[in-house]
Amino acid sequence: MRKILVIGIGAGNPEHMTVQAINALNRADVLLIPTKGAEKAFLADARRDICDRFLTNEACRILDYAVPVRRADGSYEDGVHDWHHAIAAIYERTLGHEVGEDQTLGLLVWGDPMLYDSTLRIVEHVRAAGRVAFEMEVIPGITSVQALCAGHGIALNRIGLPVEITTGRRLSEGWPAGARDALVMLDGVQAFRTVEDPEAEIWWGAYLGTPHEILLSGRLSEMAETIAETRRTARAEHGWIMDTYLIRRPAVESEEGAA
Repeated sequence: MRKILVIGIGAGNPEHMTVQAINALNRADVLLIPTKGAEKAFLADARRDICDRFLTNEACRILDYAVPVRRADGSYEDGVHDWHHAIAAIYERTLGHEVGEDQTLGLLVWGDPMLYDSTLRIVEHVRAAGRVAFEMEVIPGITSVQALCAGHGIALNRIGLPVEITTGRRLSEGWPAGARDALVMLDGVQAFRTVEDPEAEIWWGAYLGTPHEILLSGRLSEMAETIAETRRTARAEHGWIMDTYLIRRPAVESEEGAA
């Protein structure tokens, strides 16, 4: 039976590759690399760099595919649904036409497949269609969350307090109920500017794990404009930006340190 390896490759530094991920890379007969146009060529190039460094299986073939553009009209959920099904069709065609019945397809996933990545859902669309039978194995990877905390030298959580992991779109709708700490990913709307707590602190990072990495931190009220301007400048320079940040609001004395 065909097999799919969903391989977490880390947040951008090739040295984020685990031994397990390197071994999985070399078990693949075909590796599929997504391309997103000239602006985001770095993302495909980073995957190729990983293959150049760690791929020793000379029989493995590397195939590129152009990621379909997600439509902007209609509802967000409908746009994502259609986008996922378009990618699923590419996976299905690759399995059917490029991967033998006893061969393995490797999908190289930025960060970790379980955290704000849709590869696992897309693979399940292929399985649900029922036209190609396959097994799946998932290899975890280092996330931007880990890279952010390592870069700033901080722990993700405070003792006894939860951390809400959310998106910029959700944060812009209001601070998550019951949370003092929020880790924000996929923020295209600069939602950190909507947090009005004068005592809140932020630890922000962009291009984490890459040579372009930027780290900023401090009181949110004092750093918001600096971060916004840094984002604008970096996006203009590189053509794209991926950033992640942690915001901490002061904890009530009875909360912090609770069991």
